[in-house]
Amino acid sequence: MIRIAIADDHAIVRKGLRQILAETNDLAVTGEAASADELLTLLRSQPFDVVVLDLTLGSRDGIDLLKIIKSEFPRLHVLMLSMHAEDVFAVRALRAGARGYIQKEGAPEELLAAIRRIASGRTYVSAAMAERITKDLMRGFEKLPHERLSDREFEVLRALGSGKSVTEIANALNLSVKTVSTHRTRILNKTGLRNNAEIVSYVHAHHLTPG
Repeated sequence: MIRIAIADDHAIVRKGLRQILAETNDLAVTGEAASADELLTLLRSQPFDVVVLDLTLGSRDGIDLLKIIKSEFPRLHVLMLSMHAEDVFAVRALRAGARGYIQKEGAPEELLAAIRRIASGRTYVSAAMAERITKDLMRGFEKLPHERLSDREFEVLRALGSGKSVTEIANALNLSVKTVSTHRTRILNKTGLRNNAEIVSYVHAHHLTPG
């Protein structure tokens, strides 16, 4: 039996995932969490084989949380669940240690296939996603401005793009205002954007808003 933890801040999503998995004989949801703190407490309390982790868990960025999970539980397999189809999210998740990446709008069969595949130690991305990633590699590693950012800078970019202030971001990420301001300066330098208004426009144009 594959023991699964579901981490999503929307109760209706957790219920839907639980119902899908309940129809199988080899997969069992043995824990749920609605926040990063709840998930870490859960993982420390009992063993799991797979974690289905929302890319944005409340105010916490899933990539940042993923790194913490892999540091503390290196053998635990993580499947990232996201509403985003953009390749940049999948690539960042896989680089951070995720075993798989699927979209929330995917078919239930894809979820089951992904969990079973990563539980066996393999990786999973959809055929369409794999094709897009391959095309990106074949085009000569050309990068969009946001692809030049570190994971933390990317996280701050998305927060700024959603309209949050530097102080709000600092509080949410447990960073100092000075540190977030430094990240903002680096973001502007790396992307060529000039101010917050352009950041907001860029983030929305490239469908990078949190969610």
